[in-house]
Amino acid sequence: MSGHSKWSTIKHKKAKVDSQRAVVFQKYSRELIVAARLGGPDPAGNFRLRTAIEKAKAAGLPNDNIKRAIEKGAGAGAAENYEELIYEGYAAGGVAVVVEAMTDNRNRTAGDIRSFFTKYNGSLGATGCVGWMFDQKGVITFSEDTDFEKLFEAAINLDAEDVTEEDEQYKVITSVENFQNVVEGLEKDGFKSETAELTRIPKNMIEVTDEKTADQILKLLDKLEEHDDVQNVYANCDISDEIMQKLEG
Repeated sequence: MSGHSKWSTIKHKKAKVDSQRAVVFQKYSRELIVAARLGGPDPAGNFRLRTAIEKAKAAGLPNDNIKRAIEKGAGAGAAENYEELIYEGYAAGGVAVVVEAMTDNRNRTAGDIRSFFTKYNGSLGATGCVGWMFDQKGVITFSEDTDFEKLFEAAINLDAEDVTEEDEQYKVITSVENFQNVVEGLEKDGFKSETAELTRIPKNMIEVTDEKTADQILKLLDKLEEHDDVQNVYANCDISDEIMQKLEG
């Protein structure tokens, strides 16, 4: 969910053992509500909703929850009026952090996020202060069982930007504008993706060599991830396996 950074690897490992299912389910439900509100309740004509449904199912969100969230977004019953917000700032060591949130109370969310940055030796900045350090891209992942040569050819024919091998997966990288076209085109060509999402990829990574700084960064990122209103967190930190092992030990 957070691009090609060391933090993304850490997050994916963490997600497998994350016991806060209620928080995770709430994040997916909010995305479903907003997607249905903006584009209508029919996934066939609402690409954002379709991808949100697929991600929610992959995370184990029950079908009844998915249905209720879509109905809320479409106007059936009382629906929370969520707005999408972006927060930007610096973690310890000058690491850039971008936070994507959905909230029905921007004052509460902003106050909480600011306090997290302050507590862990970071600072919340103005809009745009670090966003330029990340490229917004579409990332579509496939298992290593996929025929790489055929996938590469099909993706390039659809004007994808790149196809890489990383974290025991093949990843097709696209522009935001061409994301839907590539996802649907690869589906028509018979390729079944594992995930398809818009993300932010750091242009440059900051290597963190100090254990105390790494600890502050990871605590901040964890705290942000655990907040109900936060959907995604992106950071340009590169923390070595050696430091990770010390912190985990």
